[in-house]
Amino acid sequence: MAIRGPRLEFAVGAFLILALASLLVLAFASTNRQFGLGGGSYELTARFSNLGQLRLQAPVKIGGVVVGRVESVTLDPVRFDSVVTLAIDKRYQELPGDTSASILTSGLLGESFIALQPGGDPEPLQPGDEIVFTQPAIDLIQLVGKYMFGGADGGGADPSKLLSTPSAEEQPSPTEASP
Repeated sequence: MAIRGPRLEFAVGAFLILALASLLVLAFASTNRQFGLGGGSYELTARFSNLGQLRLQAPVKIGGVVVGRVESVTLDPVRFDSVVTLAIDKRYQELPGDTSASILTSGLLGESFIALQPGGDPEPLQPGDEIVFTQPAIDLIQLVGKYMFGGADGGGADPSKLLSTPSAEEQPSPTEASP
């Protein structure tokens, strides 16, 4: 049995501490948590009629840059709208009062996020204010269904003819020439 030197024990200990620190960073990064090193955040609210697949901790972006996250989602019992509370980083406290919020999706099947579009109002939003201009999530399945089957206006394709080939009665005979 060989005697272990202090240098080997130190190297093993340093490796274990580095591995545990890496796991801690990975755990924070995978849950979208912050280390608390930033300048804090302030809350804004927005009302949406349809949230789609929006989840807690979803990013809030301006021009593709993450500026905050979704803090909470509640239902207004009077208007039956979804009220989303956004935690915006204090560095972006000068958002114009006419900023709009939309629920978008990264790619075709990616995660949902809230995109903010700043307006031109010289008066900024204050902590606790509500973003008035909102656009709900677009349900892709519902949109395709409306296109295929006509939705409310009845102008869609006939579902019985979508995958069928024309019958012999519907096809013109070779002797009938079109002008």
